[in-house]
Amino acid sequence: MKDAADRSEYIARVCLLLGASLAALTEAIAGTVLSFARLDMMGDIAATSDEFARIDYGYTAAKLLAFVVAAGLAGSFPLGLSLAAVTIIMTVTSGLAALTDDLNTLFALRLLQGFVGGMILVNAQSLLLKSFGWPSQPLVQSVFAVAAVVAPATLVPYAHGWLLDSHSWTWIFLAIVPIGLAALAFLKFGLSFKEEIPQSVRMNWPSLALFMIAVTSLTYVLNQGNRWDWFEEPSIVALALVGILALAGSLACQFLGNQDRRLMDVSVFMNGGFSFGFLASFAAGFALLGSSYLIPSFAISVLRMTPTQAGALLLPSTAAFITTLFFTAFIIRRGASPAHTIPLGILGLMLSMWMLSGSTSESGIPDMAAGVLVRGCALGFLFLSITLITMSGLQGSSVVVGVALFNLGRQTGGLIGISFLQTFVENQSALNRAVLAAYITPGRPDVIDRLLSVAHYLSAHGLAAGANKASALLIGKAVAVQSMTIAFNSAFFSVALFFLLAAPILIVSKVMVGKLIARRLRTLARVAGT
Repeated sequence: MKDAADRSEYIARVCLLLGASLAALTEAIAGTVLSFARLDMMGDIAATSDEFARIDYGYTAAKLLAFVVAAGLAGSFPLGLSLAAVTIIMTVTSGLAALTDDLNTLFALRLLQGFVGGMILVNAQSLLLKSFGWPSQPLVQSVFAVAAVVAPATLVPYAHGWLLDSHSWTWIFLAIVPIGLAALAFLKFGLSFKEEIPQSVRMNWPSLALFMIAVTSLTYVLNQGNRWDWFEEPSIVALALVGILALAGSLACQFLGNQDRRLMDVSVFMNGGFSFGFLASFAAGFALLGSSYLIPSFAISVLRMTPTQAGALLLPSTAAFITTLFFTAFIIRRGASPAHTIPLGILGLMLSMWMLSGSTSESGIPDMAAGVLVRGCALGFLFLSITLITMSGLQGSSVVVGVALFNLGRQTGGLIGISFLQTFVENQSALNRAVLAAYITPGRPDVIDRLLSVAHYLSAHGLAAGANKASALLIGKAVAVQSMTIAFNSAFFSVALFFLLAAPILIVSKVMVGKLIARRLRTLARVAGT
């Protein structure tokens, strides 16, 4: 009888792991849909760039808000039922998004998807941390990371590209529906064991309202700032000031207001591992989302690949990512410290970005495969270890707060990284074009020879009429492509330099945070003793 009960509980927990992972996969697909499908969607719904921009930043802002709401309400709701509810909403809204061509309707659906997507990530990972013992967490978190981290970074871009080239963007949303239904089926069998009893939580609503204003304003600034030349545009300046002031006001309400009503429980920062992991999550998000933006953008903008080909460029790193992810889980279960693989991850990312910085306009998938594979291996070494260090020692509702803040840091780091890299590539392209164009002057002998050779080639192939003008245009195009190639190579190298600077900062911050926490604990002990 006991064996049957143990087998039933084991099956329930496996179903829970699969259900939570598939639920996270729905968010991974929905969250990256605009990476390739932006132009197709704009054309089908007849939206201008300004009109469509709100769909882009609205999803991200709603997702960031959901992380804070989940942290504020930690312990006040059953995680399992909440996960099932938000998975249902994600599934339904995805189906509706595939059927509509109305801009306002799609905007409302994307806001809802962003909010429930953030709740899915927090609820799913928190439920797994609470439902499995710590010895099982390396394997459990590895399986979850395949859906929450590996898929959006490597596998989903290929699926998006294939669906766009073979069908249309609506199929991306439709693909979420069966995955969501499968997640709900597994969750039905996986939520058979008893959860913790929810407790009453008093939310600090003024602080939440100010944070909502802050996250909306600052997300718009980071998402659209490059398009409006940043602080040259008065509206960007105004929104940046509003966002900073609202964030300051939210923090003031949190720390100086009614202590019985807080936006979230910040006592998790007394855990040294969490404090370090929270800081590291910004760097990890910068690397993951920043490189996930750079590689396909380079493939499409410079190498003129189709979305399917650009996705295929990232596909081989899926196996490398998963292999090192589970290898890290294996050695941690055998007694190794999670901190041991973090240097491998950092060095691997620096190496991969350095390898990709040598790409040319004639590169293809075989030329970039080595760098992409090294990147996959590095991310596998990095993410599981950071997750386990961050979450170790958290108990009760602190688990939900920790997961929410960890995801908030990773998403914010990625948002900053993409914003920086977009601006960097654009500015470097313009600078490189100006430098190269200074050497393409009509009187230079080598320029004259090049123009004559191109014109002769065109004439020999039946394009004698207008050959001189066409040769000048072709050389101008070659200059533009070369300028963009150098800009992307500089961007890849800048990511490597970022880790060269971030690594010692993280090490020093870990030591300093440890000393500050120890000092704070000694102070609290003396106060308690008196």
